[in-house]
Amino acid sequence: MVTGIRRCGKSYLVFELFKEHLLGNGVAQDHIIEMAFDEYGNTMFRDPTVFYPYIKEHMRDDSMYYILLDEVQLLDDFESVLIGLARMRNADVYVTGSNARFLSRDIITEFRGRGDEIRMLPLSFSEFMSAFSGDERSGYDEYISYGGLPAAFGKESPEEKVAYLKGLLDEIYIRDIVERNGVRNVDDMEDLLDVLSSGNGSLTNPKRISDTFKSEKHSRLSPETVANYLEHLGDAFIVEKAKHYDDQGVLVMGIYDFLLDPDSMSF
Repeated sequence: MVTGIRRCGKSYLVFELFKEHLLGNGVAQDHIIEMAFDEYGNTMFRDPTVFYPYIKEHMRDDSMYYILLDEVQLLDDFESVLIGLARMRNADVYVTGSNARFLSRDIITEFRGRGDEIRMLPLSFSEFMSAFSGDERSGYDEYISYGGLPAAFGKESPEEKVAYLKGLLDEIYIRDIVERNGVRNVDDMEDLLDVLSSGNGSLTNPKRISDTFKSEKHSRLSPETVANYLEHLGDAFIVEKAKHYDDQGVLVMGIYDFLLDPDSMSF
């Protein structure tokens, strides 16, 4: 199970690098079954009654088949489908997902001892510099301005990079969260992103954030709603929470480390 924020390279890892590894180690092409559920042409396969027979049809013998599934959370009732595939003796399954909660407790229990999770992040600075042609100073300026998403690195001009990142934020990240969780007040959630980004790495909690909204934005965003939004953003890998302890080992409060800064477009 390869998990991480959208566009961080999960699909490339599985469908390019890992597939190349399989072919290089003698696995036949017809024993590698691929499906990207976020592609428009594969929409019909999101129906498990269509997808499962498709897989069975392509498994024509008892030798091992490698099943590569991209954005598996888009497959209806995917937990049951994956459990069914995991029980096949000649199926080795690799999936990607862009939401931390896309695996239920049932499927985690089923996979325990037979599966692993690989958590992916955007490129680190050292990874970024391994492909950057300039010196470290200019590379650092580029990295803190536009981040480590691989596709942003490939854009030529600053305008192209900014347009790509803004489009990614609005059309992919925010839309995914809104549709998945039924968020009604999108403006408040986007304002919450601004508040978090302005205090990146600072101690905070839902009550403190709610008070900030009341004093500065004259909003009635409750601590409970803030907590829900933070959970949604964390599930989408846009923010990460670190627990802060005092010198006696007592939990003080959470630190939300912002992976995506909508103002400076930094990652």
